[in-house]
Amino acid sequence: MSYVVITGASAGIGECFARALASEKQNLILVARREERLNALASELKKQHGIEAIVLKADLADQTGADALARRINEGGWSLAGLINNAGFGDRGAFADLALERQLAMIQVNITSLVSLTWQLLPALRKQSGSFVINVASTAAFQAGPNMAIYYATKAFVLSFSEALHEELKGAGVAVSALCPGATDSEFAQEAHMTDTKLFKAGTMSAEAVVKKSLAQRRNAIVIPGLRNLLMIWSGKLSPRAVTRRLAGWLQA
Repeated sequence: MSYVVITGASAGIGECFARALASEKQNLILVARREERLNALASELKKQHGIEAIVLKADLADQTGADALARRINEGGWSLAGLINNAGFGDRGAFADLALERQLAMIQVNITSLVSLTWQLLPALRKQSGSFVINVASTAAFQAGPNMAIYYATKAFVLSFSEALHEELKGAGVAVSALCPGATDSEFAQEAHMTDTKLFKAGTMSAEAVVKKSLAQRRNAIVIPGLRNLLMIWSGKLSPRAVTRRLAGWLQA
């Protein structure tokens, strides 16, 4: 019996990953801060799909959060078929105006905890044939982002880190993928104070569609769901960086 670990599983893309994998009869370890939501989701998925769903409460913004979570999983002795590093958040505003504590917490969740959890769970993943890691990055990873400087920078790290691991772990049988969605219908926009931006007013992709694409291409190094997102990234590659960063700033001004 093997499990897939999903962080940030209480809502949005993380919850959709849980529902999609449960429909495939995959057992799950659901991780988030909101334990009540996790328990409700776990109970629903158990009844609907007959799977095992373990709930682990964790705060990955805490410097000890990832270590405590990894220790509980490793000590539990569960066989791991996958790890989905979905937990993360952003915030809109000029770097000098946003609270330093919140921006450092963003780095902790989006980068440090992701790296720590991946490293500590990798031995278990290597034991399982066909295992995978999905790191949720963003289309933000492909350019600098004025008015969201730290968020864009963290996602650039996630993309680069995931691509490198994809090559390193090929021989070990562990597929590593960076999922790079654009504007998505989830709690992210509200939490990041982005609901009134041009980016989100232009339309969003459903979290279900994002997850479907990610799981179907989980063995690819980079997964970009949605034709509009793909075209935006490719057009950005053909444009000077000065243009792409100004456009990004305009979209979330």
